[in-house]
Amino acid sequence: MAAYFYDNQIRRFLIQFAKIFSNWEVTKGKDPAGNNILVRVPIMYGDSSRQAATIIANNSASNLPSAPLITFYISALEYDQRRMQDPTYTERINVRQRAYNPDTQSYETTQGQAFTVERLMPVPYTLRLSVDFWTTNYNQKLELIEQLGTIFNPSLEIQSTDNFIDWTSLSVVYQDGLTFSSRTIPQGTANPIDVLTWKFYMPIWLSAPAKLRKMGVIEKIIASIFKGNALTDIQDDDLLLGTRQKITPYGYTVSLVGNQLQILPANQDFDPSNQDLNVPPEQNTTLYWSSVLNVYGTIRPDISQIWLQNPYMATEIVGTIAQDPNDDRYLTYTIDVDTLPQDTLSPVDSVINPLVTGPGSGLPTPVNGRRYLIVDDIGATGDSTIAWGTVVAKANDIIEYDSGLSEWFVSFASDADTVVQYVKNLTTAIQYRYTDGVWMKSYEGFYSQGDYSIVI
Repeated sequence: MAAYFYDNQIRRFLIQFAKIFSNWEVTKGKDPAGNNILVRVPIMYGDSSRQAATIIANNSASNLPSAPLITFYISALEYDQRRMQDPTYTERINVRQRAYNPDTQSYETTQGQAFTVERLMPVPYTLRLSVDFWTTNYNQKLELIEQLGTIFNPSLEIQSTDNFIDWTSLSVVYQDGLTFSSRTIPQGTANPIDVLTWKFYMPIWLSAPAKLRKMGVIEKIIASIFKGNALTDIQDDDLLLGTRQKITPYGYTVSLVGNQLQILPANQDFDPSNQDLNVPPEQNTTLYWSSVLNVYGTIRPDISQIWLQNPYMATEIVGTIAQDPNDDRYLTYTIDVDTLPQDTLSPVDSVINPLVTGPGSGLPTPVNGRRYLIVDDIGATGDSTIAWGTVVAKANDIIEYDSGLSEWFVSFASDADTVVQYVKNLTTAIQYRYTDGVWMKSYEGFYSQGDYSIVI
């Protein structure tokens, strides 16, 4: 016969029940300024006869009574046949865990252990409890009743454990009568502590130990193999069964410009692409967001989200969505700024072609610290470079004005920088990313199928 396993099932309900009556306060006199002195009423487990002896005598006739105090104890435990279900029923549930890395103390994206749990039908019981309130005066008793009397209307739900596999963790506390005073008339010469007894009951379940088996099932399913990527798909742990599946509605593309998302037809190329500094133009389509989103559920404004996966970023961009009241082709997209990359360079005042515009020729008179991202080389001989002084810069460089020297200089040299950089354009409020020798918009632009997901 297997060794007995004690699971503390009833004890966990008692602990949660005791927390209901914790941290309540009563008035115990006044301070020199005339303000009420509040004391927290402790709670402990014990039947009334033992607690009465402890409180009143405390093993010594010279000690004062220790009150106020709350005690509780089990008055009855009854089998509840009315809630009985099929005693032979066994439920099987499959559990998959993510792999845990003890070095980084974090969960990875790959699958860890997998189990099958067989749960036996639990046995229904009714747990009856009595709570005694030991008070030194009439006012303390009324204070406790006023604080606790409103939370059981008609009941209070408790949970014995946060284990999602435990189907017996939830219960409800009902009140079952109240004896206002333990004193009788006549009282005689003694003056015992007045005790208020409040009765409660909870429908609970007692469970037998569950069977735990290592699951021997297929761990990976490749839902889509195309363009000759079968080997890559099979080796991709992101496709493990149990990880998130990304489904693009009908293969549509979305365009993000500013705070507006537009939905676009599938299998079409859109120019300009994301790999430049230009803002994508508005696309004239007849696709409406409501017709797409209604298939998946009701959109909750500023709660529902769309996640964008940019191939040049390690994390996804997350933002809440709301319907545009004036044009159903667009959604108002409020980005969580914590999901955007941080600027690595000081912002630029504008993006310019230095061969076309310059200080006094379409641009304001330079001041100290003014910065421009240029799209063409300067520094060769010719009238077009006179306004820039002696600075020599290449396309994709950032130039800055030094008022002390009255000269422009190269603040960011694109040909000498090999790391990813981010900078903001103060004129358009667009953030740019520098990678692979070119500047492009960091997150605005087109996102094709598979690069975005909808969270209703």
